[in-house]
Amino acid sequence: MKAASAMLLVLTFSIALQLGQASPSSLKVGMKETRSILIFGDSTVDPGNNNKLRTSAKANFAPYGMNFYGGQPTGRFCDGRLATDILADKLGIAKSIPAFLDKNLTLEDARTGVSFASASSGYDESTATNSKVLPFSKQIEYLRHYKLHLQKMVGPSETEKMLNTAIFIVSAGSNDLMKVAIKDSTNVSMPDYESYLVTSMAKYIKDMHRLGGRRFVLVGVPPVGCLPIIRTFSGADKCVDGLNELADSFNSKLVTQLGVLKKSLGVKTAYLDVFTVMSEAAKYPEKYGLIESSKGCCGTGMLEVGESCRGQSTCKNPSKYMFWDAVHPTEKMYQIIINNVTSGIYRDILY
Repeated sequence: MKAASAMLLVLTFSIALQLGQASPSSLKVGMKETRSILIFGDSTVDPGNNNKLRTSAKANFAPYGMNFYGGQPTGRFCDGRLATDILADKLGIAKSIPAFLDKNLTLEDARTGVSFASASSGYDESTATNSKVLPFSKQIEYLRHYKLHLQKMVGPSETEKMLNTAIFIVSAGSNDLMKVAIKDSTNVSMPDYESYLVTSMAKYIKDMHRLGGRRFVLVGVPPVGCLPIIRTFSGADKCVDGLNELADSFNSKLVTQLGVLKKSLGVKTAYLDVFTVMSEAAKYPEKYGLIESSKGCCGTGMLEVGESCRGQSTCKNPSKYMFWDAVHPTEKMYQIIINNVTSGIYRDILY
């Protein structure tokens, strides 16, 4: 364990020095201070909160989880770990981040962080309520509960310190964009809706700030036009450019708003550009050691997600696939994402 920790520390220093933005001593302090990760969003970061809800948006059954610790489904929409689990492990915080609603949650789990995220949620409250899952307002209410529990366990002063140094990760938006662009028949102005979503995101981060958050990582939306289920519904044999342009536009507005929040709140922020790496992987899978980027590993790979993936046969080697089901990445793809986009966390958060 000591040898592994030493290797991780050396790797961390190396990355920081290559970036030219943080010295080994300053990064060491940042790593020491950061002891937990708190997560908000949708299925990309939900480790099983929906297991406790009366919703069809669940993944607590096989073949989900086949490559997770113990080979058991947990509620993660993946064959294994989510990107946030991989990041927590990489930072030496925890092997994985549990769901806040997990009945087996321990004090040690609470100390290293939890996820309040809920699959099928979004920045638009109606996105969540339509699917009977946790909207952001509820996720933040649970953050308040979490803070109260910590105060009882470790005291107000230690709780404030833990929240001030925790990494707050926010990952949502895809469900909102797809809902309006594909499902809704209303004449919604997409630029106006994007602005509404970005304004909502800013409000939620301000709420988290009032509760103690000082370090925020905002995850952009992926190239939704490349999701197998979108390609299937669109009858396209390649990524749907229009939807990818929409996602790219939305991400640009997220970045701008994040800059505003950084200045107005005086917080540390980092933006994770998953759009670029996933777009590249969709076009050139072999560049990342993949062989399939047009369909998922579960069932036909073109339609199955959640309940429709239950009990389905899977591909032989998920680590060669970009997508696990028709919407969500494999653990391998999440590893690729973390390896390619987290330099901002080292540069902008951990120094």
